Amino acid sequence: MTEALSTEQIEERIRDLPSWTTDGRKIERSYSIPHIQGAAFVVHIAAIQDDLGHHSDSTLGYKTVHVSISSSDLGGYVAEHDIELARRIEAAAPAHGAI
Repeated sequence: MTEALSTEQIEERIRDLPSWTTDGRKIERSYSIPHIQGAAFVVHIAAIQDDLGHHSDSTLGYKTVHVSISSSDLGGYVAEHDIELARRIEAAAPAHGAI
């Protein structure tokens, strides 16, 4: 069974994920990116989510993409698969010019 991570565990795991933050219930990050490239990035994020079978909330703004990740099956807390999703999104960001 998947278990929720403590805030300390989350903070430790996202140390190598620049600009990702946590409030203990989710991890999130906003990327600066031009609008059209942002739309393509959101589609790429959706493909990563489908590949992992785990989904997050992604919001496309005029010059931003915001991603918020938690596990609904854990009542909205963060688990290891949330960290993996963030790592995969972070790895895809440079190809879209997201900073």
